[in-house]
Amino acid sequence: TGEAGDIAKSFGDKLIGGTTNGSGVLRMKATRVGSETALSQIVRLVEAAQMSKAPVQKFADHISQNFVPLVIIAAVITCLAWYVAGKVGSYPKTWIPSSMDEFELALQFGISVLVIACPCALGLATPTAVMVATGKGASLGVLIKGGQALESAHKVQCIIFDKTGTLTVGKPAVVATTLFKNMDLQAFYGLIAAVEKNSEHPLAKAIVAYAQSLRENYGSDSSWFPEVQNFRAVIGQGVCATVQNKELLLGNRRLMFETGTVVSNDVDEQLQKIEKVAQTGIAVAIQKEIVGVIAISDPVRTEAATVIRVLKSLGIKSIMVTGDNWGTAKAIASEVGIKDVFAETQPLGKAEKVKELQKGGMIVGMVGDGVN
Repeated sequence: TGEAGDIAKSFGDKLIGGTTNGSGVLRMKATRVGSETALSQIVRLVEAAQMSKAPVQKFADHISQNFVPLVIIAAVITCLAWYVAGKVGSYPKTWIPSSMDEFELALQFGISVLVIACPCALGLATPTAVMVATGKGASLGVLIKGGQALESAHKVQCIIFDKTGTLTVGKPAVVATTLFKNMDLQAFYGLIAAVEKNSEHPLAKAIVAYAQSLRENYGSDSSWFPEVQNFRAVIGQGVCATVQNKELLLGNRRLMFETGTVVSNDVDEQLQKIEKVAQTGIAVAIQKEIVGVIAISDPVRTEAATVIRVLKSLGIKSIMVTGDNWGTAKAIASEVGIKDVFAETQPLGKAEKVKELQKGGMIVGMVGDGVN
């Protein structure tokens, strides 16, 4: 459905036909069939896009509308002129092929003018290009809303990139764990995975997957986790919940600061060390005391640096706007070749950044996944 990770569904939620059920048994009721399904709506969107007219096509149609009558008039004048000239002997009779007379020669020249000057190519080139582009895009999973979108894309001066799932692969994995308290690692991940199971964020999925693999290695049940209460996702910061009567906080420095949780020098140094190697550090606090830091790595897409380099050669400015921390954002940006970076930005802040650039007179494109 366009999201970077699985989306949890519960009783009463809507499902889209064609999506994959990750786990469990579903009982569904078809509320929309045939032409009312999401797939049919996508098909109609592509068809409407192929039928829509780009501004340049409207201009070409306007020229064609006035040009066609002129071409017909020119063809008629050419035919009459050659016919009259032939009758009065204005050119040698040897110019006339043996199989023709004056009228047929004149008609041939008139038709030639009509065929050569008629703006068929002018009228057909743009709609053909739009149809091919939208059809090819749909086959590659890109829905183009029409000729207007294609023409606007050609004028883009600046592109804003999200990080997770866009410049990176979008399949993060836990690579290291640092504990600041004497805790059992399996118990530690049992608590935080119970919380993260309620989140759809790719980083949360990585933690849950690691916790399950850890339990499998220890021979424990990988499917059972403690009950979670008061779960709350804080956009751009992390999550918080109550597990086994303990308040858990999982997120970045901002979440810790805003909840009054003290970030010690040891914790801060560990987070900085993680961020310098383009990894994401997640602090874990129990009862507002940080007990551990998790390092998660999301590899950069192999083609990301090439894309940025090509855009630069075309004179298009690239900007990264991400909800991740500054250290990781700068490391990823440096790796792919982006100089302008804005980190720890909420989805609303990303929209505001687009508006800010547009107010400056720039035509802006946004490349992202999921909520972006």
